[in-house]
Amino acid sequence: MFGSVFTTAALILIAHGYSGEAQELKRITMGYPSLAFTQSHIWVAKEQGLFRKYGLEVDPVFLRGGQVATQALATGEPPIVNVGTVIQANLTGYNLVLIISMENKFYQVVFVRPGISSLEQLKGKKLGISGFGSITHYAAQILLKHLNLEPNKDVALIAGGPDAERLGAMSAGKIDASFFNLSTAPIARKMGFVDLLQIADLGVEVQGNGLATSRAYLKTNRDTVKNAMKGYLEAIHFIHANKAESQKVFAKYMRTNDPEVLETSYQNYVKTIPRKPAFTPKGIQFILDMLAPQMPQAKTAKPEQFFDASLMNELEKEGFFVEMAKRYPAK
Repeated sequence: MFGSVFTTAALILIAHGYSGEAQELKRITMGYPSLAFTQSHIWVAKEQGLFRKYGLEVDPVFLRGGQVATQALATGEPPIVNVGTVIQANLTGYNLVLIISMENKFYQVVFVRPGISSLEQLKGKKLGISGFGSITHYAAQILLKHLNLEPNKDVALIAGGPDAERLGAMSAGKIDASFFNLSTAPIARKMGFVDLLQIADLGVEVQGNGLATSRAYLKTNRDTVKNAMKGYLEAIHFIHANKAESQKVFAKYMRTNDPEVLETSYQNYVKTIPRKPAFTPKGIQFILDMLAPQMPQAKTAKPEQFFDASLMNELEKEGFFVEMAKRYPAK
């Protein structure tokens, strides 16, 4: 009797696809463009099992700068990328969309070689950026506008790749100045370079880093995108609440055990990364205004074309952020 009962139960479980393990995870890749703490929500969500919690096996992929990351997203692989530079891509015919907006300022720091003591002395010099169409490119435009200097007329813009490569270029004298993220800043100082300004201090509201996908992928994989957002957003709360565990992950992905770099990165994380992100139409409009002289289509574009708040609104209505606040109370 008992044997027949167990046999029947086993057949039922097999019919429903039960294998004795958790439901099979959906595997996706997720890109990020730099080795800065601003990308760490992806790393922490991966290492702390937060993506798995929401049914995903996420493979993080380093894409060497915002321009490369945006180009990769435009091709559909990875299908989700932690990047903010989708505006210019959309104006040239791609259909990318921000689903989370993490920054409304550029926290890039301007570093110069010894011998340069003021920003005005950049005239006639070479200014390194990661790539054209990247956040450092936009930061350069903001800086040069502030100084009443013209790109490639008064100051040469040189595409030099990720932070580490531009540090090398400055050491070799190939560029005179560059922008470095807040994680790289301590290294730049140790190498003898001088920081003159943080772009955020100019008070310009911009569209910075965020999570993006294509509208086509969002339409056909909405649940996957939503679950990826949940893991990503929970990681933000986890980082705010768990310094030691987060710094271990920072060290792994940033490829450093320098205590100053890790401490600076963490302190700047909790200072600049909001627990509950919000879109910045004003910041998007600023980028559109910057692009308008070279791209006439930017003049008629509307900020709302570049972001989709529907999933964030769903999470709000479902009480996701209330749950996160309870699980990871502010200290």
